[in-house]
Amino acid sequence: MRMPSSSSQPTPSDDGAAAAPPRRTRTWLNLIGSIRIGQALITVVLVVIGTVRATIDGVPLPWTLAVSAIFLGWYGGGLLLGERTDDRRLASWWLLGLTLIWAGAVAISPEYIWLAFALWLLAGFVLPMRWAVVLSILILAGVIAAPVLHHGTTTYAYVIGPLVGGVFALGISRGYLELVRDGRERRRLIASLVSAQEEMSALQDELARTQRASGASAERTRVSRDIHDTVAQSASSIGMLSRSALESDADADRIRALEQIGALAAEALADARRIVNDLMPAELDGTALADALRRMLQRLTAETGIAATLHADDLPALGLDAEVALLRTAQSALANVRTHSGAALVVATLADAGDAVRLDIVDDGRGFDPSRLEAPGAGGGYGLRAMRARLRELGGGLDVESAQGDGTALSAYVPLGAGS
Repeated sequence: MRMPSSSSQPTPSDDGAAAAPPRRTRTWLNLIGSIRIGQALITVVLVVIGTVRATIDGVPLPWTLAVSAIFLGWYGGGLLLGERTDDRRLASWWLLGLTLIWAGAVAISPEYIWLAFALWLLAGFVLPMRWAVVLSILILAGVIAAPVLHHGTTTYAYVIGPLVGGVFALGISRGYLELVRDGRERRRLIASLVSAQEEMSALQDELARTQRASGASAERTRVSRDIHDTVAQSASSIGMLSRSALESDADADRIRALEQIGALAAEALADARRIVNDLMPAELDGTALADALRRMLQRLTAETGIAATLHADDLPALGLDAEVALLRTAQSALANVRTHSGAALVVATLADAGDAVRLDIVDDGRGFDPSRLEAPGAGGGYGLRAMRARLRELGGGLDVESAQGDGTALSAYVPLGAGS
């Protein structure tokens, strides 16, 4: 019979989602320790005050001590038992017994009527609302009747005070339980949202891996088909011509075969170069990524007058796909600078970030609102979405910071070993 605890967390189920809390948990069984301790202290203080005042009024001390001990013993025993069980029915019977003990104490002395405040609090925590109201009304009737039974008269203070106190105590307990329930529901919803977000992220990663695998398979198929249809056919023809030349005794036939072999070799070399060029951008043909970026910036300056500089670290070896992704990102970013920014200065930085390579491009142009362009259904922003998709396929990402009149900062990164 533990007090209700607002700090209790939903228990995760086997599938990772937060399990829904029990339907009927609006009792005192989960109350946080501070509330329970505070209520216990109030009860002890009220018992002590009632005992002292009853003794002063002439009730024999052994009787007051016995009543106080029985009340506190039953109260404390219920709290201890509540640490070991959450049986709601047992808690209700415990409260009923405590109420009967209180009624006996009031029969001895009306000074014990103030313990009704503790009973009203417990009624709100332990019982369903309708039974809490019924018990509270019975307790209020006992509080009002006690002065009449003992002294033959009563005052408005003995009626209005307990009435206000009872409503206040019951309202506090029920309101607190509503807060506990709302907090538990919010935690359950948050856990559900976090779980859904994690599942969506996992699905996106799986989709990206599937797309990369599909793209790689399609590219391998294309390359193998191109090699089979061009270079392999030329090599096969060269083999046949060479055998024919070796078997021929006529010099003219040998010369003609050698000429044909030379033509086929040149054609095969051209096909091989075309296939390689399809795999590697022309800007990276025989050069490093930093050199390719530097030439792009120089060309931007020459064609537009925008001052452009590059700061490049000594980079570890990157895979071809990673270099292509960073190069295409730079091309798209510089195209936006050229077309939209109105910038006078562009600074590019190619940096070794430890476990990744980062490309930063910053301009001092007019800026824009990235969220507006990247929103679904927006008229523009295709370049940003395409850059982000290309980098995400390699396990990287793209961050864009910009504001109207405050320039634009673009940061792309790919992990080392990506696209190798």
